[in-house]
Amino acid sequence: MTYEEVVMDRRSIRGYLDKPVPRELIEEILTLAMRSPTSMNTQPWHFHVITGEPLNRIRKGNTENILAGVPDSREFRRGEPFVGVHRERQVGVAKQLFGAMGIARDDKDKRQDWVLRGFRQFDAPVCVIVTYDKELSGSDDTAFDCGAVTTALVNAAWSRGLGCVINSQGIMQSPVVRKHADIPDDQVIMKAVAMGWPDESFPANAVVSERKGVDEAARFVGFD
Repeated sequence: MTYEEVVMDRRSIRGYLDKPVPRELIEEILTLAMRSPTSMNTQPWHFHVITGEPLNRIRKGNTENILAGVPDSREFRRGEPFVGVHRERQVGVAKQLFGAMGIARDDKDKRQDWVLRGFRQFDAPVCVIVTYDKELSGSDDTAFDCGAVTTALVNAAWSRGLGCVINSQGIMQSPVVRKHADIPDDQVIMKAVAMGWPDESFPANAVVSERKGVDEAARFVGFD
């Protein structure tokens, strides 16, 4: 694929084939991703690549905790709920996804099952937990770098035929994730990335989220 094809065609994948992903392919993808920009070459990121039984234990623990009402314990800063236009965009993509999946607004069971998919890492064969060194927690550059490398990760995966979705639900129960992924105490859990071979028959995988135009997002200063 060309760079433009990767960027323009990539979409978030929420349904996966029950097909393993070779470790060698993931290593190739990570090698590409880690060429992303990093402030003063600090490279604060770590990747915990999980599959098989450890991932099943995370799915089980996450689901049991959320159904039991265990509070959100994510470690990376969460911020305030979205409002205004940002909330509108959040609701907009949710409507696209629910529409594709045929989930009615008043169908509580299907809506709950959809939410639980996030806690199950979308039933993907692989989950990548992105962490960073705790000693860098006060640095805004660290969050920027980890965001950049995660974007590079999902793009590199797409270029190799794999789909991904970045999500926070998968790490909301951080003690569960830390235990079963054996994440060291000197690292902060930031995000989860589900990864696998896209199931083209899964309706939500066809959803392409809307993007605002350059004319709305950018200002040009000093140009004729």
